[in-house]
Amino acid sequence: MSQVIIKQGTYRGAEVHNQTFDLVKDVTQGAKGCFITVRPNEDIGEGRDKIRITVDPSNVEYVGGKPAAEKAAKVSDVVEPDEVVMARIAERFDILDEMTRATLEGAVRGMIVVGPPGVGKSYGVIQQLEKAELFNKVRRVAPKYEVIKGAMTAIGLYATLYKHSDPNNVLVFDDCDSVLMDDLSLNILKAALDSGKKRRIYWNSDSSLLRKEDIPNSFDFKGAVIFITNLNFDNLKSKKLQDHLNALRSRCHYIDTAMHTLRDRFLRIRQIHSTGALFDHYHFQGDEGDQVVDFMGENIERLNEVSLRMATKIADLMKISPTRWQRLAETTCMKNAF
Repeated sequence: MSQVIIKQGTYRGAEVHNQTFDLVKDVTQGAKGCFITVRPNEDIGEGRDKIRITVDPSNVEYVGGKPAAEKAAKVSDVVEPDEVVMARIAERFDILDEMTRATLEGAVRGMIVVGPPGVGKSYGVIQQLEKAELFNKVRRVAPKYEVIKGAMTAIGLYATLYKHSDPNNVLVFDDCDSVLMDDLSLNILKAALDSGKKRRIYWNSDSSLLRKEDIPNSFDFKGAVIFITNLNFDNLKSKKLQDHLNALRSRCHYIDTAMHTLRDRFLRIRQIHSTGALFDHYHFQGDEGDQVVDFMGENIERLNEVSLRMATKIADLMKISPTRWQRLAETTCMKNAF
């Protein structure tokens, strides 16, 4: 069996220096960086069949040369360092904040925010809207935005757009994908977000709802719309729907949070945790937050979901049982739990 010398690395938080191990699997890119799989030696990992040591590929030395059957990670093969990925993700969310403010100011008519569930898309947008609302409350100005969740019909969309048609009004559709799946609704949205100076919207059918609400059959929309969705616009099977959505995207600013892998989502969690915001309301006294995030990294493939919601679920379990929270998490938050 081939052997390696780990010049420098970490195993379960402990430093590893100049230790020799039997090689099981060469350097691999994981959610928390590169690691190498080896057999324990008498100093590290005793009692286990195999262990993973976090290591930079440059700190691995192959005894007798690199084995032909194995391929160590080269610099060109290794995915970007965690810090680089987290910085890129943070920048995207900073841009999302900036664009939301621009929407409130009327400089942006429409924005589509796409990304996996539970990574903070809605939080960032709504936080910016609430900041503006505080300012409006001080000035005793009526709210300028509304967040809509769940299903909505085309007539309901028309009525909602009318009620928020004044300049600087912002409608936020949060996981309201039924609007994006309906031809009539999409045509209404395309009219509302048209690039022309005048955005006239029509409802050319008789409607008791419109009469009851005293809503005209046409109006000029001067507000803005933000869509927050888990839909990937580029991976839709229906060409007809894709054409509609592409027409909508051409009228809006489109922000993809670019978190397409479990590693990306996990690093987003780490990035938020590094700001102190993820567990601030738990009032942990020690490194409990670090333990939760490390636990998620170690079990990233088994978790039912890699998201900020999952992080808070596990933190809840730590509060419930400081000594058994890991077992509770294995039972309630993981696939194939026993």
